[in-house]
Amino acid sequence: MEKLDYTEIIFTLPVEHIERAGDIANMANTGGIYIEDYRDLEQDVRDIAHIDLIDADLLSKDKSVGKIHLYLDMEKNVPETVLYVEELFRNANIPFHTELSECRYEDWAENWKKYFKPTKIGEKLLITPLWEKVEREKTDRVEMLLEPGMAFGTGTHETTRLCLELIEKYIDKDSNMLDVGCGSGILAICSLLLGAKNAVGVDIDAMSVKTAIENAELNGVSENFEGIVGSLTEKVEGKYDLIAANIVADVLLFLNIDIKQFLKEDGIYIMSGIIDMREQEILDSLEGEFKVLDIRRERGWTAIAVSAI
Repeated sequence: MEKLDYTEIIFTLPVEHIERAGDIANMANTGGIYIEDYRDLEQDVRDIAHIDLIDADLLSKDKSVGKIHLYLDMEKNVPETVLYVEELFRNANIPFHTELSECRYEDWAENWKKYFKPTKIGEKLLITPLWEKVEREKTDRVEMLLEPGMAFGTGTHETTRLCLELIEKYIDKDSNMLDVGCGSGILAICSLLLGAKNAVGVDIDAMSVKTAIENAELNGVSENFEGIVGSLTEKVEGKYDLIAANIVADVLLFLNIDIKQFLKEDGIYIMSGIIDMREQEILDSLEGEFKVLDIRRERGWTAIAVSAI
């Protein structure tokens, strides 16, 4: 298939609005997105690896502003999309500045990689990009090598970290796991690396499923991983010890209606991708069907673990 060129849209805005603005921009995402947020960069460097892991120009970035890079293939109506996102930003009272430029496929597919570095998650996990060849201190952590590809899903966002922390808490060696909206496969593959017996990842995007399968092979767990192209649970069969869904609140509300039928009697259901203002709405949707076991919050995001009643 011929690789398209892209229009890169860069929204610059105060960093305190970056999470909400990222959610809004994602609604118009047809090619890819990455977010620049340097608030915790230096602490992350100290926590994860040596100081020279991050380029000096990144360490000197202005931490009071963030940038959202949105990529639209040129077959789309770019002006209409820009106006749509800008209007949503205005309605949300988010100040912003917009820049546009054309971007070759090869450029956009490579340039964002410098913003993805090895990331410690929870007590046991280390997510490492495949292209990082650096000296690191010895660690007892379970390392997942990751090639996010165009599907993204790197583990650096709060929603993924919170979800993985809960998976780490509840997964065991006898678990069979379902990842709804698997993206790059990070949740399912980390579950397998943490000892799960098998895992299924499902996503409506065929590119995401392809990337997840490749990442399973990269980490030596492909024999225990199955990737399915489908919308939510429409092609899912059987029951699972642990189900994880790191998706937006509106989709979780729909998923919560019948997800219980795929959960074993003593199974665990983990939800993430919940912005703080939607947390109570999600909790209300669980009432009468699930018991809340754990709620974790970080920088305006919430992840919830429940069991069936």
